Amino acid sequence: MQGISSARAAKSNPRAITVRIARDPNDLMLVTAIRSAVYLTEQDCPMEEEFDGNDLVAAHFIGFVGREPAGCVRVRFFGDFAKVERLAVRHQYRRSRLSFKLVREALDYCRRKGFKKAYGHAQDRLIDFWAHFGAKPLGHNRKLTFSDFSYTEMVLDLAPCDDAITLDSDPYLIIRPEGDWDRPGVLDLSAGRPASSPLRDFAAARP
Repeated sequence: MQGISSARAAKSNPRAITVRIARDPNDLMLVTAIRSAVYLTEQDCPMEEEFDGNDLVAAHFIGFVGREPAGCVRVRFFGDFAKVERLAVRHQYRRSRLSFKLVREALDYCRRKGFKKAYGHAQDRLIDFWAHFGAKPLGHNRKLTFSDFSYTEMVLDLAPCDDAITLDSDPYLIIRPEGDWDRPGVLDLSAGRPASSPLRDFAAARP
């Protein structure tokens, strides 16, 4: 995930590539704008097909070139696999390495969460791109066509992550902001206050 040093690099180098997780409505607006430029405008995808009702139940990553929002990718989670999808890079940044950085960050995020497989739908023309990360056709030979493109199901075995989050992980780590698990969060800091049980008096006052 993007740290403080990456943010500083972006300010000092207008071509620096950084990626961070989306955290608030403003970030989701950036994601919407990027995908609208790529899918709605370039690929003529209908609005209801691109914005499919899954954006509020997914993790999103935003890629920057310098300080300019330039790309994004979405990840959704299932029982034993994560689905990497909706990769979009604005046309003027496609000669950069941003698409590779976005996918790597998304896969590292999945590994940290303990997932051992990633799954995706690759446009047939982009199979070689996903193969770069080790993804292979799933092999079911199921015909998959939607939003006017033909796709191939791809699956990727994820290498084990030594610091994957499990039930044995520090409970404070588990409640930290997504993707920022290695820094104390606001709830870590709140642990410095004594447990005053502020609802205790409220409960006692009830008839």
